[in-house]
Amino acid sequence: MAAPSKFKNWDELNKSALRQAALELAEAALGAIDTREVMKKAVRLEGETLYFPDQAFSLKETGKVLTVGIGKCALEAAQVVEEVLGERLDGGMVLVPQAEGQLKRLRVFQGDHPMPTERNVEATRKILSLLSGLTANDLVIFIISGGGSTLLSQPTNFTCREEALILGRLIKSGAAIQEINTLRKHTSRARGGNLAAAAYPARVVSLIFSDVPGDELSVIASGPTVKDETSVADAQKIVDRYELAQTGDLQQIALLETPKDDKYFSRVTNLLLVSNRLALEAMAEKARTFGFTPRVCTACLTGEAREVGERLVQELDQSGPQTALLYGGETTVTVKGSGRGGRNQELVLSALRRIKSGELILSLASDGRDNSDFAGALCDIMTRERAEKLHLDWNKYLAANDSYNFFAMTGDYLLTGPTGSNVSDLIIALRET
Repeated sequence: MAAPSKFKNWDELNKSALRQAALELAEAALGAIDTREVMKKAVRLEGETLYFPDQAFSLKETGKVLTVGIGKCALEAAQVVEEVLGERLDGGMVLVPQAEGQLKRLRVFQGDHPMPTERNVEATRKILSLLSGLTANDLVIFIISGGGSTLLSQPTNFTCREEALILGRLIKSGAAIQEINTLRKHTSRARGGNLAAAAYPARVVSLIFSDVPGDELSVIASGPTVKDETSVADAQKIVDRYELAQTGDLQQIALLETPKDDKYFSRVTNLLLVSNRLALEAMAEKARTFGFTPRVCTACLTGEAREVGERLVQELDQSGPQTALLYGGETTVTVKGSGRGGRNQELVLSALRRIKSGELILSLASDGRDNSDFAGALCDIMTRERAEKLHLDWNKYLAANDSYNFFAMTGDYLLTGPTGSNVSDLIIALRET
């Protein structure tokens, strides 16, 4: 079988029928959430009417039509918007963590991820300037996707460097994405409903690609077009819980209140286009073609990655032959070592300690980057045998949070490059006997 385009190291990984099944399930998932294909189904123009899922907007009396895209899916999605609207699109911009392409009518700005930088601050300032002075006749099409929180950096009374210190402390402490983004909303003038407020009184349609468990719109990219229900007091609790005021040379954290007036959101339509449920359904359908009985266990998997990895093997042990257990979600890693890796790789490395013959665990970051150039990893009995032959102590690598180097040596990492898509992590657990 020719190597699918999404996995650059397909041939190196595809060493058994079980591995082929797992890789094809993962390929089906990435195909189901392909940004361009999703957008082509979601947006169309017929005459003077612009259609979105369950929504239609007449452009007859519309003034300017602008598009603003933020995040890992923004470039591919904006390409489709340009194709659909053509000359009816008056302009706009996209802010992405990688600028591998240009657009005809929209300006492309490259920011940095996962930590905010001055490039992010300057690009966000340009977005806010673009949105200022719009009228009630204008229309703004937002594209909101994962990575948007970091990109939309607009702190007041402190710097993006200090924001990076805060974020680094939260990540190393194993904070949940809901906690992280609650604080982010109260440290930037562009998150937590602030882009909706900036565009007011224009009409707003926000096309949202979810990368968070539970698909809570106010959490995705820190909800720039969604009314925020959290307060400065909620954000302060997180500051206190993780002792952030003592982080590095950060002496104080200037928290900002988010827009609360309903008028800013009265003309906003937020549409969830993509979530991990699309990927999970595609994997379940593909699993049946291989003779597996699929079970979507959860779309909201959370917990410490190493604990989850062990638990998933236990759940696999308790399942019958030819079972495919499917999960979507986002685990966390409490960093104690000085190694390299991401939560998907750590989950799989932990699972390796319990994996048995005829079992396989694969964990994939759907955007193609698991805190590294690896998208994740897989493990099975061959991984164990390879590690033993190389005299690799998986417990040592796990203690050092060094899953990246472990899988670099066994060769069982997933390599896709940036996928242009982004939902939560996707985990496959297969048992063939």
